[in-house]
Amino acid sequence: MRLVEMEIARQDWKGMLCGCGGSAEHLARDLLQLAGRGPLQRPCHVSLEEHVWSPTVLWEPAPAVTSVALAALADDIAPTARAWFLDLLQCMVAGEGTAWEPARRGLDLPELCRDLAVQGLRLLYGEVMSGRPPRAGTAFEILTVVEPDRARLQRVRETAAAWLPVCCRTGMCDDDLQALDR
Repeated sequence: MRLVEMEIARQDWKGMLCGCGGSAEHLARDLLQLAGRGPLQRPCHVSLEEHVWSPTVLWEPAPAVTSVALAALADDIAPTARAWFLDLLQCMVAGEGTAWEPARRGLDLPELCRDLAVQGLRLLYGEVMSGRPPRAGTAFEILTVVEPDRARLQRVRETAAAWLPVCCRTGMCDDDLQALDR
């Protein structure tokens, strides 16, 4: 069993409320498909918008999906799947609010996702230093949100400038608000 499959298997998808209003159980299958471990045995894009995230809130499965995305980045998956998981991770760490039901229980889903993403700093730096656009830029943008060591982030920005998008090279994508909390 691969890392991504193990991480998907360890989550209680059935016990989570999906953004679609039902059980999040279908997300396990969707994430396997995204990783190329589904019935087609090749990566297939699946949108998790309105299931895990929306432009304004994250739903209950967001921390579990964040863990799966990090496992996927540590796993041997196709480059297209790697890019999709980076995009998904970016949505998780950029979340601004928590859906009503988890918020009522005192959960701050964006903060939980950012805390999980910090555990994958080395994976994200590896993506940046791979020099493969657009993955390097997406990984760097995630780092601007979750990296507590701003000096290290700046050194990597200088080293990787040649393959980062303009917004990353200039600091326009930095989220200094997170740096103040850490």
